[in-house]
Amino acid sequence: MDNKYYNEAIVGNKNMIATFTSKGEVQRIYFPSKDNRQYIDFFHTGIKANESDLIYLHDDINNVYKQYYEPDTNILNTEITNTYFNIKILQTDFVMLKENALVKKYTLINDGKIDLDIKFFVHSSLLTDNNNIVGSKVVDGGILQYAHDFSFSTFAKGYKLFSHQLNGSKDTIKRGEIHDKDYIGMANDSSVCYDLGKIKPNEKKEIEICITIDGNKNISDMEREINRIRRIDLNKEYSNTKSYWRKYVKTHNTLNLKESKNSYEEKIFEIYKRSILLFPLLTNEETGGIIASPEVDENRSNCGMYAYCWPRDAVFVTRALDILKMKSESEKFYKVFCKRTQSKNGMWEQRFYTDGKLAPCWGYQVDETASVIYGIYEHYKYVKSEKFLKDTLPMCERAIKFLKDYIKDWLGIKVVVNKKDVVQEEIEAEFCKRKGHKYPISYDIWEMCEGIHLYSIASIYAAFDSMLKIYKVLGKNTSNFENNRLKEDKVLKNIQEIEKLMVQLKKYINLNFYDEEKKSYVRNAEDKKMDISILGAVTPFNVFKTKEKKILNTVERINLSLRTYTGGYQRFEYDNYMNGNPWPIANLWMTLYYIKTGEKRKAKEAFDFVVKTAGKHNLLGEQVDNNTLQPNWVIGLGWSHAMFIIVLEKLFG
Repeated sequence: MDNKYYNEAIVGNKNMIATFTSKGEVQRIYFPSKDNRQYIDFFHTGIKANESDLIYLHDDINNVYKQYYEPDTNILNTEITNTYFNIKILQTDFVMLKENALVKKYTLINDGKIDLDIKFFVHSSLLTDNNNIVGSKVVDGGILQYAHDFSFSTFAKGYKLFSHQLNGSKDTIKRGEIHDKDYIGMANDSSVCYDLGKIKPNEKKEIEICITIDGNKNISDMEREINRIRRIDLNKEYSNTKSYWRKYVKTHNTLNLKESKNSYEEKIFEIYKRSILLFPLLTNEETGGIIASPEVDENRSNCGMYAYCWPRDAVFVTRALDILKMKSESEKFYKVFCKRTQSKNGMWEQRFYTDGKLAPCWGYQVDETASVIYGIYEHYKYVKSEKFLKDTLPMCERAIKFLKDYIKDWLGIKVVVNKKDVVQEEIEAEFCKRKGHKYPISYDIWEMCEGIHLYSIASIYAAFDSMLKIYKVLGKNTSNFENNRLKEDKVLKNIQEIEKLMVQLKKYINLNFYDEEKKSYVRNAEDKKMDISILGAVTPFNVFKTKEKKILNTVERINLSLRTYTGGYQRFEYDNYMNGNPWPIANLWMTLYYIKTGEKRKAKEAFDFVVKTAGKHNLLGEQVDNNTLQPNWVIGLGWSHAMFIIVLEKLFG
């Protein structure tokens, strides 16, 4: 599979998502969840006009492109104008709401002065390997590509096959010539052709292509399923899909933002609506697991891949879901996904598939565990449900025990309870590092540097604080602890220990992460770099107040070292990942800080950079190219959109 780094647009339903280039080429199709498996190596469409060679719709020197979403929907339109033959093609892509089918509707208009005899081609290649070899078979109106555990069907509604080729079509399709004596073959790439007939000047014709994915069932069952979907009224499905997404946006416009004649405010509104439309495309409806983004790098040429659920990232997203009144989705993340993925010792690993299975990891991140506890209480603040806290309490207590053991192991902090239930503290001299640790050292928030980091410690502090607040809420009703004296005693001891540990964590931060030479906090005691995540100690974790002298010094240092000439902020000093660009997350973090300090002008400056660098479809990237001011690398990053919503709540909520 070639590298396909940029997903410019995304469509989908609760089970399937498809991503596209800016020229309308479908790059990836994920099913039955938003991660784990996508099927296509490539999926190309094209036309042959009269005696021409094949004109690829996604790539021809004479093609001019315009792409846009149907307003307030996950329906994508790509206008393709071939200037040589003066033919206009409107390609409309959407996933039906109740069918696992991607609909690709093509409307062709002859804007020229001569008749055009049009043949329409589809050439698709699926990912195959020795353990799951792909074959193909001609079916009514199209082709069935299949392996041991899946079937991938491509067919047209209302058209019979004009020609097909199951073997070696790569060698002949560019000339628009495919033919094969076989109805079944072993190649993983296959081509089909439909005869659209003559299109006279000013006339138009349509062809609707469906792509469906399912298990490899009995052949008769698969053929019947194809015929069933061919009978569906796709115009009605289009209307239903459009109505559904527009109602979805209206329902979740909880901040009551309105369109404005001011282009700046209109841009904010469009990013806001695109965020609402993006979140369900990232979320596993069954478990609540949330991928970071649709995949961009299956070959791992630049990264460790993105289509997984990081608990930490998802906690930021659930905050946004709560703001948008997607509270059931948020609650499902904690009550289903987090319960399913917690380790026996109470921790959460780095990342998972959205069904809860462990995904490939390369180390441990302690803030993944701490963030879940913090997120649980944040969710409670929106839903005010003691039942939710009670349901998740055992999970929280296991995680808190792990975090207590972790900091005792790595920071040298010990807290013991004597027979009189009085908490006493023992701190090893200068918090010295010891050999023979029980737990692995943690990566930082960016997963690039192992060690003890300010953000990680701040997240643990916030987890402890959240646990105290959870106990306080549940303690108002003694029945929550079932009037069990042993349980009450255990809770009391836990509270006392947590309170002491929080004091010691704050001392540890001041002793180890404040650099007297720089007069600012640094991200760790080893490289002492400035890092935007240092702000995590202020927002969201509230270890320090915004205008403490040391924090003010730190923010000044961040502005000196991380703010670029465009107004975008880098993650940390000397960041070289994908050329070290500014990150919208970093700017939104600064925005949140300045909102908290009441510095509206500075907050707007940081926020403006994010608004003006949103992508063509108002999707936010992971990074922004400082030269072009366009999204660079991952486009449609859930974390970026979540932070955007969190900022909007502060500005307009």
